[in-house]
Amino acid sequence: MNELQCFFYDYFVSLQVSETAAKYLNMLCLVLILAVVIYITDYIARRILVNAFTKFSAKSKTNFDDLLVNHKAPRNIAHIVPLIITIKIFPVVFYDFPHFESYIVTILKVYGVFLTIWIIKSLLKTFESYFKTLPRLKDKPIDSYIQVAMLFVWIIGIASCLAILIDLSFIKFFTTLGAASAVLLLIFKDTILGFVASIQLSINDSVRIGDWITMEKFGADGDVIEINLSTIQVQNFDMTITHIPTYAILTDSFKNWRGMQSSGGRRIKRALVLKAKSVHYLKDEQIEALKKIELISDYLTQRQKDITSYNDTHNVDKSTLINGRNMTNLGVFRKYLLSYIQNHSAINKDMSIMVRQLEPTPHGLPLEIYAFSSDKRWENYEYIMSDIFDHAISAVPYFELELFEYPTDFPKFTT
Repeated sequence: MNELQCFFYDYFVSLQVSETAAKYLNMLCLVLILAVVIYITDYIARRILVNAFTKFSAKSKTNFDDLLVNHKAPRNIAHIVPLIITIKIFPVVFYDFPHFESYIVTILKVYGVFLTIWIIKSLLKTFESYFKTLPRLKDKPIDSYIQVAMLFVWIIGIASCLAILIDLSFIKFFTTLGAASAVLLLIFKDTILGFVASIQLSINDSVRIGDWITMEKFGADGDVIEINLSTIQVQNFDMTITHIPTYAILTDSFKNWRGMQSSGGRRIKRALVLKAKSVHYLKDEQIEALKKIELISDYLTQRQKDITSYNDTHNVDKSTLINGRNMTNLGVFRKYLLSYIQNHSAINKDMSIMVRQLEPTPHGLPLEIYAFSSDKRWENYEYIMSDIFDHAISAVPYFELELFEYPTDFPKFTT
């Protein structure tokens, strides 16, 4: 090695080159040789490690090693070899210029820190991709955890580089940095809030990847496709993407439809608004006409018997229709809708089924259908609900009821 460090120097001196110029030329030649050695060793190390990992991954059952290759972990690890060779050889290269040594050592240390960061990054990316392939972790915010880890790696790495550049021990540097913690907290406020929110989301299981959420404040209505440290990405049903700050999920109101999707049905809750003045008692001939409707024929027969028996027993004067017990067209219509829904093939019979009156409004009397469709897919759900209300609206006139709607024949004004 000693012969190499003076070989070019002696050669240039023999060519009548001045000693100073010979030293510089000697250093230049050694730098070129070092560069060639670094390139060759780096190339060989990369080929050996990458080929070894590729062959090993082809034989192994797990896909973790395949992901290591895809994220270039072996390639980054291979860069350690030329770094070690450089550390061993650079004193020879700069033998005649010892004042350069401190600068070269600093550069190599900084490079070593960044190389460590690259290696850790490729490993973390590998873990991220691997965890996403595990079924039990598919709906977890893996991206957030990896980003938090990378954030700490970058903070420690950059702090280490600064400590190296100002020639300060690592512990003393972080002690000094503690005085500026308030400024750092202000700079990384959103990141810290996002980190805390990610942990709380995971612990409370508030939102998972794949959940359908609605958040009106941000115009989000669709499926969660990604949860990371800073944002939650929602793909809306019109295929647009909405980015919601992760911490906003904890501070603002949102609706998660997961409960509906994991249940046995999707709720139908909609009302027909009837004119109150169209509600009246039914006479015997009207009841007989309604018995032709098969769904309520048996109900009307039995109900009529019960009412007649009660009125006869109590000597009710039926010359006035309001006396005693009676059936109304609204009550019979309500029973008809309930029977229709209970017999509908697309309704989940194991969940709540109701047809109920709501509080009267200035617009009329709402009659609400409350049930759950067996098919929870949006397009099928809308079809089922429309099918039910198509039938219900068409059935209203058979019971001598009227739907409320604003009049369309407004008077025309002329000028």
